[in-house]
Amino acid sequence: MNLIQHYNQLYKTSSESILEGNYKFDTQIKDTSDSRFGITLLIRPNETIKANIQLFLEELKATNPEQYYYPDSDLHITVLSIISCYEGFTLDKIEIKDYINVIQQSLVHLDKINIEFRGVTASPSAVMIQGFPTDESLNNFRDKLRENFKKSDLEQSIDSRYAIAAAHSTVMRFQETLQNPEKLIEITEKFRDYDFGELKVKNLELVYNNWYQREENTIHLADFII
Repeated sequence: MNLIQHYNQLYKTSSESILEGNYKFDTQIKDTSDSRFGITLLIRPNETIKANIQLFLEELKATNPEQYYYPDSDLHITVLSIISCYEGFTLDKIEIKDYINVIQQSLVHLDKINIEFRGVTASPSAVMIQGFPTDESLNNFRDKLRENFKKSDLEQSIDSRYAIAAAHSTVMRFQETLQNPEKLIEITEKFRDYDFGELKVKNLELVYNNWYQREENTIHLADFII
């Protein structure tokens, strides 16, 4: 995938839709009874990147405060959604150690992962920070995970929603009517090429999580040092 082309096209179509009022609400963000859970392998941004993201979000909050903004604790980059969130999934349905073993097997040939966070993009329902892996290590690792999980008999739903190939981080979701869509697009334009920093990935996290990766609903399952 050409990530620059992908992010640019996504931003072009989504920003036009937002300005036309054709954006989508996430109707379940405020639902405290939301029981969609799954397990995810993810990367956390470092403190410098998180601080730069919050600078961007502060500008958005000033003009559209009614939307959902990710706190530092919830910021992440999905390596792979191993079991996509669904109603009623609980940890007692699986053996965690079996999932850890598959991930460890997949890590054997992993090179270092470096990701440059540069610029922002959008979807019809969210705003994201653009991530650019500096080489093919991340995608090669994802392919190895796919191969090893599909060879196993473990419950998994990898690529059931879409085959992940990017390295973005969602930082804002639309939960109500935008008060000032023009200002939102003006601010995203300002940050379209902003350098949020480079991440030299040192570890991966396996977590049991809800749809929004909220810290209070997340159970840490394992760390993998790379």
